Amino acid sequence: MQSLLLDFLKVTESAAMSALNWVGSGDKLAADGAATNAMREKLNRIEMQGRIVIGEGEIDEAPMLYIGEKVGSGNGPKVDIAVDPIEGTTPTVNGQSNAITVIAAAPRGSLLHAPDMYMKKIAVGPKAKGKINLEAPLTENIQAVAEAYGKKVHEVNVMIQDRPRHKEYIETVRATGAKVHLFKDGDVIYATATCMEDRDIDMFIGIGGAPEGVIGAVAVKALGGEMQAKLLPRDQSEIDRCIEMGLGDPGKLLTHSDLVNSEDCIFAATGITDNLFLKGINKNAHNYVTHSVLINGKDRKLHYVKSEHALLETV
Repeated sequence: MQSLLLDFLKVTESAAMSALNWVGSGDKLAADGAATNAMREKLNRIEMQGRIVIGEGEIDEAPMLYIGEKVGSGNGPKVDIAVDPIEGTTPTVNGQSNAITVIAAAPRGSLLHAPDMYMKKIAVGPKAKGKINLEAPLTENIQAVAEAYGKKVHEVNVMIQDRPRHKEYIETVRATGAKVHLFKDGDVIYATATCMEDRDIDMFIGIGGAPEGVIGAVAVKALGGEMQAKLLPRDQSEIDRCIEMGLGDPGKLLTHSDLVNSEDCIFAATGITDNLFLKGINKNAHNYVTHSVLINGKDRKLHYVKSEHALLETV
């Protein structure tokens, strides 16, 4: 897996640069299509036997990077791949912050084959690993995290996406005295940030997309933290889809090992617009300058990468 790190970096860089022309355009389909096409073209150049387990939809819903699609040369390691060509499509086309392009991967059979539905998630950094329980009251999790970090409860910082569905979470956290920090988009970014000590984010909790949950779980796993989750199917058709994808009990607690069952996992992301830990792309008369992060679960190292790309080299 480590040998693929720089290849996956090229994938996210290419997708981000392809999306740049659509920043502020208001056209979600065009932005996502440009990033997806660039990502797929680069993936197919890699010496691997890749399989998309988290992608842009089902084969009859998305022409590129659908769930189950094979990518790569057909030779080399067998790899499960989770992609989000644009994590934060809305902020991208509105010219706002918190847009990245992201890919996560692990050996074949290691990633949860998750349908595109809602998922409840909780994530913490390495010091609180083993201390959380998604099925326990939120107040108990906050207290456990505070103890793990040697903090008082009122010093705990919790990231929650600013959505009406999170009203109860927000009220509960504030009632304990802990601090709520709201964000608009990009829960992969904020789940990952729980594992970055310089960000002082102690916990992430909320309900968001299952695909983003699996991608975030890879980054958290690679940095030594912990994520737990639970799928939230809304009707019988979504329950049936879970069962078809091998999830016999759609309502069960998903441990971190259920989400990603390998330490040998990798995560790459490139900023499209500025976000919590990456700068957006800067374009001038001669080149693009991209800012990316590479995370290697084998040695739990995080690398920041600044790259310059001549305009003629881009897709």
